[in-house]
Amino acid sequence: MTDLFWPGDHLAGTLMSDEAFLGALIEVEQAWLDGLVAAGIAPSRAATDLTGFLADGDLETIARGADADGNPVTWLVALLRQRTPEATARWLHRGLTSQDAVDTALMLGVRDVLVRLGAEFDTQVRALTDLTDKHRNAPALARTLTQAALPSTLGVKFARWLTGLLDAAEPLAGLRAQLPVQVGGAVGTLAASTELAGTVDGAIALSDALAAALSLAPAPPWHTTRSTVTRIGDALVTCCDAWGHLAADVATGSRTEIGELAEGSGGGSSTMPHKANPVRSVLIRRAALTAGPLASTLHTASATSVDERSDGAWHAEWATVRTLARQSVVAAAHCSQLVSGLRVDTARAAANLAAAQGLGAEQRAMTELTGRAARPDYLGAADRLVDATLERARRFAKEIP
Repeated sequence: MTDLFWPGDHLAGTLMSDEAFLGALIEVEQAWLDGLVAAGIAPSRAATDLTGFLADGDLETIARGADADGNPVTWLVALLRQRTPEATARWLHRGLTSQDAVDTALMLGVRDVLVRLGAEFDTQVRALTDLTDKHRNAPALARTLTQAALPSTLGVKFARWLTGLLDAAEPLAGLRAQLPVQVGGAVGTLAASTELAGTVDGAIALSDALAAALSLAPAPPWHTTRSTVTRIGDALVTCCDAWGHLAADVATGSRTEIGELAEGSGGGSSTMPHKANPVRSVLIRRAALTAGPLASTLHTASATSVDERSDGAWHAEWATVRTLARQSVVAAAHCSQLVSGLRVDTARAAANLAAAQGLGAEQRAMTELTGRAARPDYLGAADRLVDATLERARRFAKEIP
């Protein structure tokens, strides 16, 4: 995919694309049909490969038809019932409702996104671990509220970036394992599947079998409890927050008058050939600025969910999750490029520290207060903090599959 309004969109590939979503919907319908046959509810002759009944142009047809019914499932099922053998058409989608298919397909798409993000975090954590260790003792100026504050090290700065990445990355594996299947039927009571199976236990077994077939977590219906979706949004925003903080520091540190950091290959200007713009940082910050409002939409939809299928709030989730997920993947790819190629000017950092005025005031005050001689540096627990972060990063790297 490409998107002139969002440079770098191609880096997300087909993740959460129309084609991927349609494929996920078919995967859900296929797994449910297979489950009905395996349970002896549908006859063996109903079994078939649904993908063989799709043709070029179907995506456009289904997308246009979705305008009539408010979701793509109705038209997809109708199309498949027209083309499949009578036994298949008779049992296809029975016991499911459109929300079951959409919500479960959405979880499949999100799972693929989380797998990709995990790989990007692997790259980022390893690269930042190396940077932190390499520059742990490189003198640098710490700034607060844009002004010179106290002596520090580049290692401390990089360790803080690394902490943000780990805070975002560590929960993703757990979230991926918890992505739930959705099987509730028309109003979330499993009424139709109970009739099909003959017992409530049988209906629950069908739901659990679908979860197993799709490698999702078994779950009771969550039709109107949308915390699953908001948790996904919050996790993606936390990722973008970490990348955005890192990118903001790089963009600031690459200012001409500071010159401590630089992207491996800066972007060009259409009119000023001397420039090497921090384009990776700029595009990462763009994602960080837009992620929060997208997640806010998911929370608003969750808070305004009504009845057993919401009138608009549910529908607002799909494109919002897709946009947030794809933009997060793009930001992740840009961040991997950024930290892997980051150039660090330790001499410039030391010179900026040396040029700062008045940095010893707090140290003199502490010396007078305690009566102890001043230390040769004023770095406090910096070395210990860097060690703790590096140890955490190394544990994370060992746990990566």
